[in-house]
Amino acid sequence: MRINNTVSIKKLISYKKKSDYSEIIQSYAMLAPQILGFLIFTIYPIMWVYRYAFFDYDGVKAVYSGLDNFVRIFTRDKLYWDSLTNTFVLAFGKLIIELPLALIIAVFLNKKIFGRSFFRTMFFMPNIVSTAIIGLIFTFIFSSFNGIANNFIMEIGIIDEPINWFAHKWTSMTVIILASIWQGFGINMLFFLAGLQNVPEELYEAAKIDGATGTHQFIHITLPMLAPIAQIILMLAIVNGMKVMDLVMVLTNGMPAGETEVVMLHIYKYFFPSGYSNPQLGYASSMGLVTSVIIGIVTMMYLKLSKKVNSTY
Repeated sequence: MRINNTVSIKKLISYKKKSDYSEIIQSYAMLAPQILGFLIFTIYPIMWVYRYAFFDYDGVKAVYSGLDNFVRIFTRDKLYWDSLTNTFVLAFGKLIIELPLALIIAVFLNKKIFGRSFFRTMFFMPNIVSTAIIGLIFTFIFSSFNGIANNFIMEIGIIDEPINWFAHKWTSMTVIILASIWQGFGINMLFFLAGLQNVPEELYEAAKIDGATGTHQFIHITLPMLAPIAQIILMLAIVNGMKVMDLVMVLTNGMPAGETEVVMLHIYKYFFPSGYSNPQLGYASSMGLVTSVIIGIVTMMYLKLSKKVNSTY
């Protein structure tokens, strides 16, 4: 009996080991496509950019230039720094309106109101609409002579003549910011909704018993409880705002005279120049490397400054 029991235990251990190995192999097999895609489409392009940042490369011939590309960025390329400034203005300018708007709408749609599922869907819809379509919509809205915006503000008597929105830097930037807010606030609204649904109802009930008004509940319960998720939402919004390109390309393409150009669009034009000029892939790679470092620094500074948010509750 003891011999049979020992044999059975050994068989069971052997079977368990084979089962463990099989599960490990299956796990790696399921992860392999994602890992392969990450290596090919993320790691390899990063290494490619890092390598050619030190070359004078036009897509055909690569000549090692050392730090010349970086010297050019920091000493001679004023347009790069102007585009970087525009990027910061766009990224932080829209957040001042976008995040409070998303939070307020999320608070209202978190209540038991009629048609809240419909409104959630409608507010989120612009986020899945093509950027090209959004650009065309806002181009028509802010058209110089027959646009809806001009017709409306002329009708109510604010102006007597139509405004050429895309002829000046700050009016163009205003249109870009409005279009970006319309496109992006829906996803932030959903993030805030997810956070609001995790706030315990007992806190609000206890506050009501203590005589707290709705405003006091919002300030002393809702906002502190949303602080951790708001930290992530704000970080993602900043990073995405720093990387914006397609919306600016569709609306203005950097016009007038490059005054609304953002940093990613500036880099893109060196990778894929219009006309018959040759691409400057090496210089574009160096700008991409410098920009990624700047975005990384901004993100780390933000995380450091907002570190105490996670300990609110």
